[in-house]
Amino acid sequence: MKKTLMSGNEAIARGAYEAGVHFAAAYPGTPSTEILENVARYDEIDAQWSGNEKVALEVGIGASIAGSRVLVAMKHVGVNVAADPLMTFSYTGVNGGLVLVAADDPGMHSSQNEQDSRHYARLAKVPMLEPSDSQEAKDMVAIALDISEEFDTPVMLKSSTRISHAQTLVEQGERTPVAVRPYQKDLKKNVMIPAYARLRHVVVEERMDLLRKYVEQSPLNRIEWRDKKIGVICAGICYQYVREALPEASVLKLGINFPLPEKKLEEFASGVDQLYVVEELDPFMEEQIKAMGIKVRGKEDFPVIGEIFPNMIADKILGKPHTEPLEVAGYCDEPIPMRPPVLCPGCTHRSVFYMLKKLKMVVSGDIGCYTLGSLAPLEAMDTCVCMGASVSAGLGFEKGNADLKGKVVAVIGDSTFFHSGMTGLADVVYNRGTTLTMILDNRITAMTGHQHHPGTGSTLKGDPTLALDISAICKALGVERIREADPFNLKELEAVIKEEAAADEPSVIIVRRMCTLQDKSPKDLYEIDKDKCVTCGRCMKLGCPAISQHGEIYSVDSSLCVGCAVCVQVCKSDAIVKAGGDNA
Repeated sequence: MKKTLMSGNEAIARGAYEAGVHFAAAYPGTPSTEILENVARYDEIDAQWSGNEKVALEVGIGASIAGSRVLVAMKHVGVNVAADPLMTFSYTGVNGGLVLVAADDPGMHSSQNEQDSRHYARLAKVPMLEPSDSQEAKDMVAIALDISEEFDTPVMLKSSTRISHAQTLVEQGERTPVAVRPYQKDLKKNVMIPAYARLRHVVVEERMDLLRKYVEQSPLNRIEWRDKKIGVICAGICYQYVREALPEASVLKLGINFPLPEKKLEEFASGVDQLYVVEELDPFMEEQIKAMGIKVRGKEDFPVIGEIFPNMIADKILGKPHTEPLEVAGYCDEPIPMRPPVLCPGCTHRSVFYMLKKLKMVVSGDIGCYTLGSLAPLEAMDTCVCMGASVSAGLGFEKGNADLKGKVVAVIGDSTFFHSGMTGLADVVYNRGTTLTMILDNRITAMTGHQHHPGTGSTLKGDPTLALDISAICKALGVERIREADPFNLKELEAVIKEEAAADEPSVIIVRRMCTLQDKSPKDLYEIDKDKCVTCGRCMKLGCPAISQHGEIYSVDSSLCVGCAVCVQVCKSDAIVKAGGDNA
């Protein structure tokens, strides 16, 4: 069989293809985004971006009950959005198998928190599988679908940033055709009114008993006997770290982290002198193991914050780290220079935050590239909580402090507006707020790699579709004051913000210009005329990577400049001029 280097995300997509998945849905979110992008390459699978994770799972539920095999993918915080249907889908069960991939982000490389998705499996009472490399990521999709159909349950597959993005060898197979199962109307199974839900809860508990027996025999949970002085219980990426740090130790590798195999745990614990559990984030397995009466060390030695690495394991268990330096964030022998994230040169969001800071507005922020408007030197964002919270929290600012009325601006991106901003805007209108909402429409889901959304006019597979009109949606939601502005015209932008912020009713400004990384139209580049420059530093306040200062010398890097000309409008001495042109 052919072996290919694949990331975990590519492997999950391949696993869906080989396992006969018919339908897949997701909302893009790092580190899960590439799963659906790769699924979309397989013509045999109908794949789509959904407006948010809740919708993605709900569409998947419908496809599953209709008889299709389904894969739904999202990042860990996306499971929060999808939790409502997930909890009840555990009661109804499936027809065609359904796998929900949750990609966690220990270390918060690209997330606002590092919550542990394993708790959702326990809360929903559904099994969770956890691969330790790309081969297992591919194989576990098929296993999860089989479990789903055998036990009439959705199954969660937990990935993490390291599994999602690291590449390991994968042995590819052929697609196994799986027929769509016949659909049969079954009210007592699929309509969760209280009377039927009470009956289904009994089924869920009976299913848990069957799953507890299944995990004892599953080859995904295996004991690797070596030196019995030290035994380690681990799963996922931590298995790789343990094998590297403690090559002689005995290991209980758990491919299914919920429910746990109690008898196998007792067998393993009784066979080693000192027992450890190594797991990132919460003591999810540790607490359950201790509740079984098994003595084990875990979070006494390992943190509940951030990632765990081989050097840390060797240090905590053996008392000595690896002899070779391990250069990874969080546990380094040699610190890595910091490289803070920054808005791209010519980013369409930069001028918005420059202006909001200038006008001293209170900015209720959201999730997207524009979240970087909170960083120096712009520092023009007051809050950032979750997708869509900007509009709702903006109303809360206004309601919570009368002194802030007329000073609050909610900032949200186009994709995030479709995700969960519309309900917040409806709340502003309904509850007679006067909050100004600025929708930064750069025509794409930019931060996760330029995925399409309901406003772009294209599907995940690249097929043309109706592009929803943000202005018309805002009007339908009851907003009467709707303006558009060009982010590269500072004078216009300032005037519109002042006017709409002062309005005594809800207003929306749609700041519309294509993401700079996608805009390939020719533009003039700029440079700084050193004879005219008075070294005032105003241009540096934009935080544009193309502009730098070396001592008293300011310059524009022509390899980074994209010609947005915002800096030209900021400069009061007319020192920023077209590069190589006649600027007389």
